[in-house]
Amino acid sequence: MPAKAEVILRYGPYSAVGLAVEHRTFRLEGLQAVLAKGGHKVVLEKIEEWNVVELMVNEDVVFQCTITDLEFAGFLSEFPLHTRSPILWPTEEI
Repeated sequence: MPAKAEVILRYGPYSAVGLAVEHRTFRLEGLQAVLAKGGHKVVLEKIEEWNVVELMVNEDVVFQCTITDLEFAGFLSEFPLHTRSPILWPTEEI
């Protein structure tokens, strides 16, 4: 991933603990923090596809997962940015 890239973090609605399905950002906070700490500009974008998170850089999806797979505010905080792949992680089918 380019240094100081603009990363579009696209996320869909999901149900949390039996609550209504809606767009929530709680599970995105750790990922946002890691990206911001790496000098990237993070832009949140709501999408209609349920339970999905996508990271887009230069109009390419570089990472995709189910939003409930992300941990609250601690996502990947134990791994320094320089040890990860320069394009983040490969896109996986959900």
